[in-house]
Amino acid sequence: MTIKTTLLTASALGATLTGAAVAQEITVWDWKSGDPAAYGYIDEATRLFEEAHPGVEVNFVMQPNDQYYTLLGTALSSNAGPDVFLLNGGAQAQARFDALADVSDMAEGLLGTEEFSDADGTVYALPITTQGFVVYANKQRYADAGLDPEALPTTWDELSAACEAIIAQGDVPCFSMGNKEGFAAEFFVSALAASMLTAEEHAALKSGELAWSSPKMTAILDAWVETEAAGWYPQGGNSTAKFMDEYETFMRGEAANTIGLLSDVAHWKQFDDFLGAENLGVFRHPAPDASATAGDGGPMMPVAGGIGYGVNRASENIDLARELVATLASAEAIAIFAQDAGILPANPEVDTSAANSPTLTAILGMMDGASAPMAHANVSAGELEDLHRQSQLLLNGENTVQDAVQRLDAAQAAAE
Repeated sequence: MTIKTTLLTASALGATLTGAAVAQEITVWDWKSGDPAAYGYIDEATRLFEEAHPGVEVNFVMQPNDQYYTLLGTALSSNAGPDVFLLNGGAQAQARFDALADVSDMAEGLLGTEEFSDADGTVYALPITTQGFVVYANKQRYADAGLDPEALPTTWDELSAACEAIIAQGDVPCFSMGNKEGFAAEFFVSALAASMLTAEEHAALKSGELAWSSPKMTAILDAWVETEAAGWYPQGGNSTAKFMDEYETFMRGEAANTIGLLSDVAHWKQFDDFLGAENLGVFRHPAPDASATAGDGGPMMPVAGGIGYGVNRASENIDLARELVATLASAEAIAIFAQDAGILPANPEVDTSAANSPTLTAILGMMDGASAPMAHANVSAGELEDLHRQSQLLLNGENTVQDAVQRLDAAQAAAE
């Protein structure tokens, strides 16, 4: 196996799929293969594939996360690029369906395929993880503020009161914040929309029938501005990278809460390791107007297919590429990823019972009957890009919510 961290030049892009040697090499682009937590998974998937295909080498090329889709778009627009590439479920996958081969015949039984499927149910990438958002809490910071760390917020009023107490203590902000790329806004919008939108409204947002200027979507962006004005976040959120500067702040104890992931990175396992399982709390993010609530009366949790590998339909090695994707999604390979990185696997055949974390146990209990779509993953790529820009302007006070939703409405209309 070869793993490289590289930026391919334009002249190199066209060579990726050409030449006699390529018949014996499958190239994979992702942003994960250079992560130590993924080494075991990548090694096992590569071993399984190369043993089944003697003489074929898998070449992983890790691209920088913040430039990944720009580089991939350049490659694909040239009808070139890697044989296999990694995608986030939802908008980023949907925007690239035209470049992907149908892998529906290999998707049976996997969880989260909806985020990698078109309206007709054709699957274009095989999900590796199940992903979602929860709020992770530093229990010591709650105790320092005179709050009960075993009674974390379940309503918007309770969360507002907790933030007020934490901020009054003067040591740390209520939430860590990293919105340099606009990613914090994605997390916030989906966390609140999970409880504020009904199932029908989630579907309408995905189809473009629920406008950003609708009362509920406007209320979510109003809350974004209001929580900033209330001092929930540290200064400089727009110049702080979410991965991993925001989360390193939380792990150093410099914020009481953070909106984190369920799988892979910035999640329960990583926070358990840094803060200690006994000091880590978790709760579903409350919302100002919870139209949709869980069976226990609490907030809903956004959950979706996380990341998945797809096959470039321009690949000259498409059959081998398909078999590699199937191997990357196999239970045997993903079991290593679950063990090493603490992912929630999209393959239900993976046994996660050995994971011993009270936080994970709490998360799995919260998911039961309380899962909702991940709103930001179900809008178009154009809307997502504009949300990034508008969220930064809103944090800086350079735009109003009314102006922002009009721009987002225009991006939504352009995607139809």
